[in-house]
Amino acid sequence: MTALAGVDVLARRGELLAIIGPNGAGKSSLFNCINGVYHPQKGQVRFAGEDITGLPPHARASRGIARTFQNLALFNELSVLDNLMAARSHLMRRGAVSGMLWWGSTAREELAHREAVEKIIEFLDLEDARHSRVAQLPYGWRKRVEIGRALCMEPKLLLLDEPVAGMNQEETEDVARYLLDLKESRPHLTQILVEHNLGVVMDIADRVMVLDFGRIIADGKPEEVAQDPQVMAAYVGEQRSKQGGSLA
Repeated sequence: MTALAGVDVLARRGELLAIIGPNGAGKSSLFNCINGVYHPQKGQVRFAGEDITGLPPHARASRGIARTFQNLALFNELSVLDNLMAARSHLMRRGAVSGMLWWGSTAREELAHREAVEKIIEFLDLEDARHSRVAQLPYGWRKRVEIGRALCMEPKLLLLDEPVAGMNQEETEDVARYLLDLKESRPHLTQILVEHNLGVVMDIADRVMVLDFGRIIADGKPEEVAQDPQVMAAYVGEQRSKQGGSLA
């Protein structure tokens, strides 16, 4: 089985690019290639002008690629604060011994990282859960913590794997607002969003790319993609697309 075939993706700096497609289209495989979980048999992954195809995930993270996961990958027994602080580890310059002593420059460094984390907590409205164990939080809050942990890595590229999956309408609208606020407050941050909620995609994406059976079948503005016959056929079947209508 070929998961991806000839997929050529260009994400522009500051863009919110949505990647959609039916189940099994290759969306998660594409994310895994970008952040280093998978290594493509052919082709290259380039980031900020550098060929990173052979780099492991942690090396890509240090270059500014952060990711959330469809299935939450948090430290459930740690607090929200500790989960977010853990995401700063690759930015910390002091060693383990000085960290245990916690004095001088080490203390100042940790306090600076704590200040950065507090800004993310405030941005995502997580103040009331700051010291709560993640396992005790409702699902929608944990999804926010997952986004917050990725943001605490100070990424240049943020990969969002179904960030509103399983959420109710109010939670979904909150996350959509956070992503739009990110676009406004961090104009150099590129966001690539994989999402099945087409309403969210059409509302917030600058550009939409559609995958089907591992190939790109459409790439353009949301309103253009929503009217594309190939896209409608992939989602709702050939017969319905012949009868008219759109995904919008």
